[in-house]
Amino acid sequence: MKTVAEHLTECLAVSSPLPPFNVAIDGAVGCMLAQDVRSLVDVPQADLAGRDGYAVRVEDVFGASATNPIVLPVVEEVRADSLEASALVAGTAVKISSGAPMPREANAVVPIEATDGGRAEVALKIAVEHGANVRPRAEDLAAGEVILKEGVRIGSRQVALLASAGHATVLVNPKPRVVIMSIGDELQEPGRPARQGKIYDANSHALAMAVSDAGGEVYRVGQVSDDKRELREMIEDQLVRADIIITTGGLSYGGGDTLKEVLSPLGSVRFDNIAMAPGRQLGVGRLGETTIFCLPGSPVSALTNFEVFIRPALRQMAGHTHIHRRSIKASVIRGWESPLGVEEFVRAKVLGNPTRGYQVEPTAEPGKPLLTGLSEANCLAVVPAAQRSVAVGDTLDCIVLDR
Repeated sequence: MKTVAEHLTECLAVSSPLPPFNVAIDGAVGCMLAQDVRSLVDVPQADLAGRDGYAVRVEDVFGASATNPIVLPVVEEVRADSLEASALVAGTAVKISSGAPMPREANAVVPIEATDGGRAEVALKIAVEHGANVRPRAEDLAAGEVILKEGVRIGSRQVALLASAGHATVLVNPKPRVVIMSIGDELQEPGRPARQGKIYDANSHALAMAVSDAGGEVYRVGQVSDDKRELREMIEDQLVRADIIITTGGLSYGGGDTLKEVLSPLGSVRFDNIAMAPGRQLGVGRLGETTIFCLPGSPVSALTNFEVFIRPALRQMAGHTHIHRRSIKASVIRGWESPLGVEEFVRAKVLGNPTRGYQVEPTAEPGKPLLTGLSEANCLAVVPAAQRSVAVGDTLDCIVLDR
């Protein structure tokens, strides 16, 4: 029987980061940068007006006030779409729009609300300092400057930065393409009338959301027959688009080891009993270039095993530096008996804060695979394999599920 740590090591060993490639910036959201990115231009590319108003020389408005305005002739108007800056003559002003290039020799902008808004001449009612209301060239970015470092996750804010710096594409570690299938003739899609001998497929829907949350690109196949020929054809069909295949079910000991028989000629997949609860029998391996993870049919077991083993592996494939969820220590406020010799992952709720400390209690009876308890949990409380009894006041490591 393998330990949890041994099985996690094996899962990570078959989940190398995917080769990076260039994608359009609007397709890079959620991906990890594969190299440092430098700005192609200065941003802004020239000194720009930061406010609507009048471009002036500071020395020409020295001493201006509301009671003693300085009047200057307006020699030009410059808008944001002007191609190049004009030159400012001493003792004059240029009406200017926010974002327009500053005239040469101008070194400040008097906001329009501090003037009478004149067109031929303008009364300037305040004095300004050098650089007032001006965005200097390269204030935000300088050409050649590193603007994003390798390993940064791309979001909308990073896309804005990339576009402003002149990049239409960027080199990223792609999101793993993950195919999810639930095996079993007893399964049916939610939303259909309940039928005798049928159960609703919770696993493929829940795992699809878990994969998406972890940063994968999801393809949910849904329910797949136990028939060996149909199952093999389905798996072979998915290999062309899958970096990862996740299956649930098909692992029964009582003559129903359908999945093992189907996978045996397709690649190298190992099935082991894991010293953990819930979960027990799991599979991991490779089908050609595709990584495959085989989970139990119980939704509580499948989702717990996903969090412990597959989520870190998926994030490693996607190029994440931090592949594990945050873990905190919490004091138990309601005890229970834990199975000896297996590492138990208990659906629980953790409360508290870093100052006062954290407390944790199960959201359902630990030994029962109840989805109600899983839905109310915000962590998995980890009981070491050597611990038989969990008492009030014991400290456990808790894998935090909610962000």
